[in-house]
Amino acid sequence: MINIVVRSFDLIKKGKVKFLINGIAKRLFSKNIAFGLKRDLNLLFQNPDALIDISIRPFRNTDKDHFTADLRNDGLIEKNIPNCYVAANTEDIPCFRIWLIGPNQNLKIKEFWGEYFPVLKEDEALFESAFTVPAYRGNRIMSAAMSRMAEKESDLGIRLVISYVAIDNIPSLKGFHRSGFHPYLLRKEKWFMFKRTVTFENIPKKLIDTYSKSIITKKSY
Repeated sequence: MINIVVRSFDLIKKGKVKFLINGIAKRLFSKNIAFGLKRDLNLLFQNPDALIDISIRPFRNTDKDHFTADLRNDGLIEKNIPNCYVAANTEDIPCFRIWLIGPNQNLKIKEFWGEYFPVLKEDEALFESAFTVPAYRGNRIMSAAMSRMAEKESDLGIRLVISYVAIDNIPSLKGFHRSGFHPYLLRKEKWFMFKRTVTFENIPKKLIDTYSKSIITKKSY
């Protein structure tokens, strides 16, 4: 509760009252559905290229000023949840950030997100909290960066990299598809009076067909 109060005052101080109000409204009553996506690192895959040259490196504390617009993921750095990576341009300016979290962090995952994710198996890792700096959007950085980041885990015994994306977030779903990810699960989240329930289900065929039509059969730009 103390963390919520501190977070609320911090958002007000930053002038992000609308973001705060939307967050409260969501927790009063909302329903959200997300695809669980996975990539099998044992399968051959041609990594896509970004429209600009990028390099992958670990996140540095000095990068924080480039991600001030990423309000949703405030606190992850402070919680010291590894591993956070960035994609940087040729001048080493970070354009994209995401966490790639291994099964040795299951306790921290549950502490931070509750039941939002299933427990990772020994050969699984989780992509979470992707964010592209607004000035660099439209350059296909996310898909190129995630493909290369995911392959870093294959040397550590990780076979499957998973993530979750809202079923109506078409740009992100296209980005994950270009990175070799495919839907395999459905997550349903419900909020009512600040109480959240999360369930995981098989994906109905109708929803798979909709995904195929909007993500796979259309060109992804």
